[in-house]
Amino acid sequence: MASSSPPETSVSALQEEVRRLRRAVEELSILNDLARAIGASLNSEQIMHTIIHRSLRAVGAEQGVITLVDEEAGDSMKTLVRTAVSSAGHSKYHFNQALLGWMHINKKPLTINSPGTDERFRGVRWDESIRSLLCVPMLTKSSLRGVLTVYNKKDGGPFTDEDQRLLAIIAGQSGQVVENARLNELEQSLIRMKEELRLAATIQNDLLPRDPPTIAGFDVAGTSVPAQVVGGDYFDFIRMDEQQVALCLGDVSGKGVPASLLMANLQATLRGQTHSNVSARECVGRSNGFLHRSTSPDKFVTLFYGILDATSRRFTYSNAGHEAPFLSRADGEFLRLEKGGLILSILEDFAYEEETIELQAGDVLVIYSDGVSEAMNPDGEQFGEGKIQEVIGAHRNRPAAGIIDALIKAVRTHAGTAPQADDMTMIVVRTKES
Repeated sequence: MASSSPPETSVSALQEEVRRLRRAVEELSILNDLARAIGASLNSEQIMHTIIHRSLRAVGAEQGVITLVDEEAGDSMKTLVRTAVSSAGHSKYHFNQALLGWMHINKKPLTINSPGTDERFRGVRWDESIRSLLCVPMLTKSSLRGVLTVYNKKDGGPFTDEDQRLLAIIAGQSGQVVENARLNELEQSLIRMKEELRLAATIQNDLLPRDPPTIAGFDVAGTSVPAQVVGGDYFDFIRMDEQQVALCLGDVSGKGVPASLLMANLQATLRGQTHSNVSARECVGRSNGFLHRSTSPDKFVTLFYGILDATSRRFTYSNAGHEAPFLSRADGEFLRLEKGGLILSILEDFAYEEETIELQAGDVLVIYSDGVSEAMNPDGEQFGEGKIQEVIGAHRNRPAAGIIDALIKAVRTHAGTAPQADDMTMIVVRTKES
């Protein structure tokens, strides 16, 4: 006759099976509730708080933290986001870099029930109140995107294999959700940034003159072609009275939004000084002092500023460290307008010089930024001042706008497939026949 198991053994096995089934039902309920709670949200911070709260309840821990990392960045140990939740009365622990390093290497769950004596982390200093911890990776396509860590069982006991398995499932289920939410937030941030840049470009474009001034006896044109959405080059025509117009072209340090803000500051400064009817050198000197006091030491501006008198055909200028403009005389002679001084905002007090030249019939004055002369082709060769002079000589009989078009076309032909690296800005003044 076959022997039967003692009743006590059968009851114990049945009770264990019932406990296991109840645990499985509880786990399914936890995972189902978590999926519903985080599935409808695109707020990464809210999602991570929900994950941590549910994890603490699921394994009976005192505190939890999610640390997001960027494995694709040059420094894979860099923390992108850290979200922590702690039960009342418990100070928040700082996620240990040793744990993050271990997780980057192993990418598997880690249970430590005796931090001070764990041989895997010999020499690591733990907070004295940390009795145990459970750490699981949050993976996306086998790449580590974050780490979920819980600390200290509320009942004072150790974390079990069941705790580890459940937390690993929670992390596996929620890792992609967190990553999707983070990527959505990055996309929305990029969209907002693009819109802000578009508005900045619109504002900056409105600051530049729409049309050249009408000056008796002269043909004037100007343009600026930014290398980015917004640029740091500036040109302007500022009418002082019926006979005098100030022409200015500046290049501020840097690129993008910071440069455009400094450009707007420069424009406001120059217009204010010009309308005070001061000389060219006084305008440049006062603007230099103001910019020195109102900008950081690493910001500077090169500027060419001149006052054109239509009646006398005299042009008085001051060059603050800018590319020396070309003056092409009707007889073929080329002059460079260099008189002036240092770039703006380097020294607060600087005595700038000025020079007055008489413009003759057929003269062509070309003021330009270094984005023209320093434009490079794929071989790294600059367009150069020599080619600027050649283009001016070949097209000097064209209208002012036509000379600008010829220069831009020549620069782009030289650059070929190389991207535009700097803003290209030009003003051309052509003296008409009497």
